[in-house]
Amino acid sequence: METVEEEKHKCPKCGQEKGQVKKGFNLSGTQRYKCKDCGVAYTPKPKRHEYPDEVKQQALKTYYSGVSGRAVGKYLA
Repeated sequence: METVEEEKHKCPKCGQEKGQVKKGFNLSGTQRYKCKDCGVAYTPKPKRHEYPDEVKQQALKTYYSGVSGRAVGKYLA
């Protein structure tokens, strides 16, 4: 039987690896942790919610050509 080793997380404030407990999920669905020593809550690997640069450039070009912001959103969605 294989044992699964849990990934160690390091507190960004105090640097401790021990005493890190799970503290729910953030809105993007990423696991959050809390340090028992200093009390800081953090997300070790947050997900980035952003559009690719090509889509951003296309949206800006469309907007600056006179199309409303709402129409740009409908066009690119």
